[in-house]
Amino acid sequence: MGIWILNGLTVDANNVQAKKHIFIENDKIAQVLDAADGSAPQTEGHEVIDAAGKLVAPGFIDMHVHLREPGFEHKENIATGTRSAARGGFTTIACMPNTRPVIDTVETVNYILDKAATEGVVRVLPYGTITKNELGRELTDFAALKEAGVIGYTDDGVGVQSAQMMKDAMTLAASIGMPIIAHCEDDTLVVGAPVSEGSFAKKHGLKGIPNESEAIHVGRDVLLAEATGVHYHVCHVSTEQSVRLIRHAKQFGIKVTAEVCPHHLVLSDEDIPGLDANWKMNPPLRTPRDVQAVIEGLEDGTIDIIVTDHAPHSEEEKEKGMMLAPFGILGFETAFNLLYTKFVLTGKWTLGFLVDRMTKKPAEVFGLPYGTLNVGSIADITIVDLETEREVLKEEIVSRSKNTPFIGWKLKGWPIVTIASGKIVYS
Repeated sequence: MGIWILNGLTVDANNVQAKKHIFIENDKIAQVLDAADGSAPQTEGHEVIDAAGKLVAPGFIDMHVHLREPGFEHKENIATGTRSAARGGFTTIACMPNTRPVIDTVETVNYILDKAATEGVVRVLPYGTITKNELGRELTDFAALKEAGVIGYTDDGVGVQSAQMMKDAMTLAASIGMPIIAHCEDDTLVVGAPVSEGSFAKKHGLKGIPNESEAIHVGRDVLLAEATGVHYHVCHVSTEQSVRLIRHAKQFGIKVTAEVCPHHLVLSDEDIPGLDANWKMNPPLRTPRDVQAVIEGLEDGTIDIIVTDHAPHSEEEKEKGMMLAPFGILGFETAFNLLYTKFVLTGKWTLGFLVDRMTKKPAEVFGLPYGTLNVGSIADITIVDLETEREVLKEEIVSRSKNTPFIGWKLKGWPIVTIASGKIVYS
């Protein structure tokens, strides 16, 4: 038995919209038929989903997530994290290696992949660390980690402080055709600072994280990427200076790509209502000028893709306050609806632009065989209700943690069915 999705609205990167019938057989898209003429295919013996008036998109791809397993299962685990992703319409997610133990051995990679296969509901692609234990002192065995199944190397959560260590990593990664994914942060500029250096920090007498803490590493690393020829990918871009440096690097033909998170596109430090640590994230919320810069960077192609940086933490941890609570907010379940409401419904972006930056574009950046609705492609599909407005409710969050500043926000664009490899994993 297969699945027919009938009368769904499809859209491409050029915002060309069409009404289609899509047939899924096993784990592949077997047929895509034009539905504009009102004709209906033979559906007897198959499951039928009526998607009339709904968006039918490739499954969303999130190349920056934290599943917390192994080591921090009180925050999230692979089972809960992948279900949270499915609720957000994601069918492929790439998990960061700052677990305990960190993902720096073949054994830990195997653990992640085995857990994802048995307990997960969407595709999990692990990153390996650049350095052992993320300490910045010794490179991991890149070749062995690649053979085990990692898709790139990153010490996300901490920046690689040594330029020589980063150059060595890039040289090695380039030699085996793998990317370096960088959390850009100069530690000497951020110690003891919980928020960005801006109006909120001044108002509350807090030390601020300056923009240059991120941009210094971006500038250093694009020069190293030019020297080594590696594919260099910048994590969660948040500052005007970083956008400027990446744009300049691309103009010179350096192989650099970049990502941005929904919260850095819709919130600034001026939006933080008080000392609630659910507004504490790394990179922190920056100034309105930085927000405008990252929006423009995404729009002009300087920034390539949208990611969530889904970073769950327990309520007990977040209740420790702005100074002591860990950095990070949830991302899966408010990503598409937040950006659809704030940018598409206001006419700033087309629907096709948003879908492209969450599907086809991340697949292209990382060389993945997903992100399309072509016949023969893997049946990863997200069906979205574009009309119904719903409130973000704490009790409806599927993640094990609830740390998000978007509780109570009213949004449109809610995923209602998620299909991963031909199986309905959220409905």
